[in-house]
Amino acid sequence: MADTAFEKVPARDRKRFPGISSRAYEHPADRSALVALRKLSGFDTVFKALSGLLPERSLRLLYLSDSVRVGETQFAHLHAMLRDACYILDLEKVPRMYVQQDPRPNAMCIGLDEPVIVVTTGLVELLDEEEMRAVVGHEVGHALSGHSVYRTVLLFLTNLAVKVSWIPLGNVAVTAIVTALREWFRKSELSADRAGLLVGQDVRASMRGLMKLAGGNHLHEMNVDAFLAQAEEYEAGGDLRDSVLKILNMLPRTHPFTTVRAAELKKWSESRDFQRIMDGHYPRREEDKDTSVTDSFRQSASHYADSVRTSSDPLMKLVTDIAGGAGDLAGSLRDKFAGAGRDGKGSADGGGTARD
Repeated sequence: MADTAFEKVPARDRKRFPGISSRAYEHPADRSALVALRKLSGFDTVFKALSGLLPERSLRLLYLSDSVRVGETQFAHLHAMLRDACYILDLEKVPRMYVQQDPRPNAMCIGLDEPVIVVTTGLVELLDEEEMRAVVGHEVGHALSGHSVYRTVLLFLTNLAVKVSWIPLGNVAVTAIVTALREWFRKSELSADRAGLLVGQDVRASMRGLMKLAGGNHLHEMNVDAFLAQAEEYEAGGDLRDSVLKILNMLPRTHPFTTVRAAELKKWSESRDFQRIMDGHYPRREEDKDTSVTDSFRQSASHYADSVRTSSDPLMKLVTDIAGGAGDLAGSLRDKFAGAGRDGKGSADGGGTARD
């Protein structure tokens, strides 16, 4: 019998979000991509039929045979956190969860047919209870959004593209695909960070967890406010050369930098959107089918435009200045030609009057 999240309530008093749609917490860029994919009729079905070509079955057997499955008798505290997270986000079927021996702190949610959550021993040993609760909520957020499905599918497509990269211009095409996928991956991580906050409902714990991922288990030597100040310095510091280097450093990564994640999450935690969710006003799953792809892309475009406009990064400022200058130039040319048209019309009329 499938394990469900409705047999006990969370370990402490936290708000629950019945029927919440993942659209409530998804980053605009992540949401627009997911809405478009969900609108493709039969998309999931077709690729789930190809699951025999994917390593998913092999991975399940590997985790079953060489990791510890979380349950009531193994890592019971993680099992309780997992059930709490599913209860709060109203995910009825609790995903399987495994602890894998690996000193590197990491967690992931994978799978086509059923999402599987894997956390490493390095992560379990690094984080305290509330920090870990946010991470478990992060992974449940991936499951609720369907990231595990789309990530697995898109990784499969990427691997397929690599195999045909010998075709002329194949490397260019592969690079474009991989770059686009990584950009979406990074935005999906920001979405899952938000889900983790909705589950843990302790923004300082979320901040501490991200700080520990960057600096290790030396909490007495670190400070959340100073860590967030690093994000501001990273965003605003340097000149155009640094801006280009930031882009080059980011391109090979599947996750945003930890200071950036912390700053983004803090900003969202102080937003009206977050407060509305906490007050019980949020999109419901039954409304997902009526979601407009166009509206989602418009929101995504608006978010990026706002990000560029408000960014303190030198390159983004240059883009804003150029765009503003182009707008001013266009306005000046429009006014000039409009004035010339009026002057020309006045001369013609005047000439006509003189002849009369």
